Amino acid sequence: MKNISKIKILMMSAVMLLIGACDSWIDVNENPNNPQDAPIQGLLTNITFESTLNVYRAGSISSNYVQHLASPNPGSSSDIMEPLDYSGTWGSFYSVMSDITDLVRKSEDLGATHYAAAGQTLMALNLGMVVDMWGEVPYSEGFDFSTVTPAYDDDQALYTEVLSLLDQAIVNFGLTSTVTIGTDDFIYGGNIEKWVKFANSLKARYLLHTSGTPGYNPANVLAAAAAGMTNNLDDAKMNFFDQRFNPWAQVAINNENLLLGGWISTQFIEALDGTSYPTVDPRLQLMVGTTDAGEYIGVENGAGRGNAPEQGARSTLIPGQYYTSTLGPVLIMTYSELKFIEAEAAFSTDKPRAYAAYLEGIRAHMQMLSVPNDQVVAYLADPSVSMGVGALTINDVFKEKWIATFLHPETWNDARRFNYAYKDMTLPQNLNPDLNNQFIRRLPYPDSEVSRNGNNVPTVTLLDRIWWNQ
Repeated sequence: MKNISKIKILMMSAVMLLIGACDSWIDVNENPNNPQDAPIQGLLTNITFESTLNVYRAGSISSNYVQHLASPNPGSSSDIMEPLDYSGTWGSFYSVMSDITDLVRKSEDLGATHYAAAGQTLMALNLGMVVDMWGEVPYSEGFDFSTVTPAYDDDQALYTEVLSLLDQAIVNFGLTSTVTIGTDDFIYGGNIEKWVKFANSLKARYLLHTSGTPGYNPANVLAAAAAGMTNNLDDAKMNFFDQRFNPWAQVAINNENLLLGGWISTQFIEALDGTSYPTVDPRLQLMVGTTDAGEYIGVENGAGRGNAPEQGARSTLIPGQYYTSTLGPVLIMTYSELKFIEAEAAFSTDKPRAYAAYLEGIRAHMQMLSVPNDQVVAYLADPSVSMGVGALTINDVFKEKWIATFLHPETWNDARRFNYAYKDMTLPQNLNPDLNNQFIRRLPYPDSEVSRNGNNVPTVTLLDRIWWNQ
């Protein structure tokens, strides 16, 4: 019944958005893609749904860069870090940010402060992801339709905007709202307490990104984290439904039907199977599939599968696991990630706190995957995992977070901040020669922008760094 309700909400929202767009369709002075009469409930439904898909879209790009996934084909552009045209992904982000702009404006007019706050939170999420992938992007002129060639805003200034949006959201969630959020919210179902924790957790995430900049203050990260998620029940995620499967599940299903995708990198397999680290990680069997022989064998990034057949000889995403359940969630942000944020932020000033947060991040991720408790205890008891406060290194924190943020775009932000220094992570074979034997640092601007707004598009290379990664 819950899945049917989601479908009904989506259909009603689509109809209401269409009505709003078509009421004045003969007025050539109105933008048909910017409906003036869409209800805030329909807007929120669409925004929570599409924002979740944007997390997947970004993760599907970055998962090869961080060697969670690898292409079965040698020299695949995604594996070898060639410039690709992500016009569709760019369009998806700007479409939902346009809808968020409408939601916030209409909610403020109605006094629906909780709707405005949800919109501000999701604008921060989407804008943050866009900046993290592309750097300077249109924003200040991006959504008022006063120009078809909007200016590009400075990426550091946009980060200030991301944090400001989250601060505004936290305030607005604390005010009385004239309209109550309900089932039109696909993330939390209208639970405002969880929204506040999510906004604070996002604030900790984006503050941590600035760890390599002069203005970084770990105390601010820790303060935001303290007001954030407190257990796995607070995770920001969206479950899918029969008529619209979890997109990672669809990748796994497509692979079974020989539309090859979701193959696992050798780097990921060997980090969990006892090759790169002393202990076998029990999460491996719950995250990826085995070969027909019951083994875990990955694909080296850039090299492809060699003479292996299309099925049965390499590990891939398979249907029915946590990340690939058809009705399961796409994770937007988790309590586990927040604990690793806390661990990194506290590392230089409060090592015992960092160590406790590091262990809790592991435990939370294992419990999210439903690892049996005896296996959780055994893994955490291993001296290579529970090395003690004094022996904990920042590499340990990044390694465990890299596992816990499987398939998530946040992993690429970590990889770039960490200079891709994960143990045994090597450049892919057949690397794009323009990278000069270095890892990719950003996405190229999409062809749609270059052709439409070329005078404003910055000239960059794949090695030019986002402002927080100088």
